[in-house]
Amino acid sequence: MNDSDKASAQLTTEQRREKAMQELAEARAQHQKREDVSKGRRGLVIVNTGDGKGKTTAALGLILRATGRGLRCKLFQFLKHEHAKFGEHRALDVLGVPYQGLGDGFTWRSKDLEHSAVLAAEGWAQAKAAILSGEYDLIVLDEFTYPLGYGWVDWADVKAALDSRDPDMHVVITGRRALPELVEYAQTVTEMQPVKHAYDQGIGAQAGIEH
Repeated sequence: MNDSDKASAQLTTEQRREKAMQELAEARAQHQKREDVSKGRRGLVIVNTGDGKGKTTAALGLILRATGRGLRCKLFQFLKHEHAKFGEHRALDVLGVPYQGLGDGFTWRSKDLEHSAVLAAEGWAQAKAAILSGEYDLIVLDEFTYPLGYGWVDWADVKAALDSRDPDMHVVITGRRALPELVEYAQTVTEMQPVKHAYDQGIGAQAGIEH
């Protein structure tokens, strides 16, 4: 918590309201609509990275929003195995959104890392084909930063596929420690940082929250 946050925490509700109303009025007076912002659809590369919770959750939220707008979506998960049936998979079944589990579970639990690397490469081949097929408007590559960071998938090949995709197509990539090259390439990058987490307080993963 920074000094500004500490000061705000010490305000009464009435003081906080008065301060906020003044700041909002000033922001409204200073707001100017940008004239150089493009209109219409343009495909984005979006990266959700960082050590905080919510990277996959945010990507799933985009699938929900995009599906509501009639966009054709697909989810590729590079750590979860093909038979995984967590909350998101059950919801996607209801929505009719296709998904594929491409991995063998959490990488740090893998008993055969060479096999994990092979699965990641094979998974990327499938995701790449989907990206270049023209059949989808939004594709999520969940936990894809790991095979990129481990050198299991070549960034140059990923960049070439992203360069060659339909210009209106969105691609969302999630996971910790995104490559600097990916961060530079993407149009939107969010780094999620933890403040508190229930696990640190001895609370286990919750159905419908973590899985």
